[in-house]
Amino acid sequence: MTLAKPSLGLLRSLTDEHVLNELVAAGRLTRAELSARTGISKPTIAESVRRLTDEGLLRDTGERSTGRGRSGSYFALADGLGAALAVEVTAAAIVAERLELSGATLARAVEEVPADPEPDGVAAALARAAERAIGDTGPARLAVVSAADPVDRATGRLVELPDSPFLVGELDPPAVLAPYVSGPVTVDNDVHWAARAELEDGGPADFVYLYLGAGLGAAIVSDGAVRRGAGGIAGEVSHVVTIGPDGRALPFTAVFERLGLHRPGSSAIDVPLLLRRLAGTGPEPTATADAVVAAVCGVLVTIISLTDPELIIVGGSWGTDERLITAVLERLRDQPRRTAVRSATAAADAPLTAVREFALTALRREVLARP
Repeated sequence: MTLAKPSLGLLRSLTDEHVLNELVAAGRLTRAELSARTGISKPTIAESVRRLTDEGLLRDTGERSTGRGRSGSYFALADGLGAALAVEVTAAAIVAERLELSGATLARAVEEVPADPEPDGVAAALARAAERAIGDTGPARLAVVSAADPVDRATGRLVELPDSPFLVGELDPPAVLAPYVSGPVTVDNDVHWAARAELEDGGPADFVYLYLGAGLGAAIVSDGAVRRGAGGIAGEVSHVVTIGPDGRALPFTAVFERLGLHRPGSSAIDVPLLLRRLAGTGPEPTATADAVVAAVCGVLVTIISLTDPELIIVGGSWGTDERLITAVLERLRDQPRRTAVRSATAAADAPLTAVREFALTALRREVLARP
């Protein structure tokens, strides 16, 4: 079987992408330096630089190299190539950042979320954050959003699920951000973004990220990609049936209600109280810790059986507690199918970090595709 050769257009596009990425990293380079850094021949690089300059993506800085041999002109990214908007929506605040092609943060805005969040209030805070981040520069070319709620894959709207601790109703980030963005708006939930950060941080191609915080969630990573499911809510583990405090089957989220670990009037887990129970001594803390470990292990056994991951990564405000991880590992030893378990290594701001990286990659592709 003879493989088809790549088209000339594809080769040019790949060369242009290499040139753009090198200039993003270095700031300015000569054609000879671009050739050396990319391993692409000097004539091909010269043609790419000419093409990108004609299209207005690069500029000749007017500076010349010095030293031995022929001097060369330094090229850099052109001005005014547009920006991307990176947004994080959490139960506490909304962060919006305007990023330029080089990765620099040009502006950052933070808006508090109302204590009792409703769709209109959160939408208004999101709009204010975006408006402040954009300023008077005109719409961003695209936006990428992390939301602390399930996200409908087709529409980007937040999904109402029972017992969601940060339920803001039918918030529609693409619609709210439309006045501030001229191109696509990509929305996904924060646990999926945290899993992408772990993947970038050296995680294996097949793992499950279990998030244990005020809310409960998971992300399934297979063959190096987060699997979102048909509707975008794959990995929502709150209602996975597990072991309750009395040994009977209960939905995962109901275990914490039964243990008195929900915040008053909410289905959110009272994390400080739970951590105190995990660290305490005596009958009540010990019983609580045993019940929580049993419930977590019940969920993990289900995940392992269905997804066959190489690794389980546990994150979240109480998921990385060393006592919990140790107890979980001990209990899983008795299971017929075992998988390595470790705490998350990415920083607490992993979702926003992953959003930034995704936004910058998308912006560079957008610039090359639509100069």
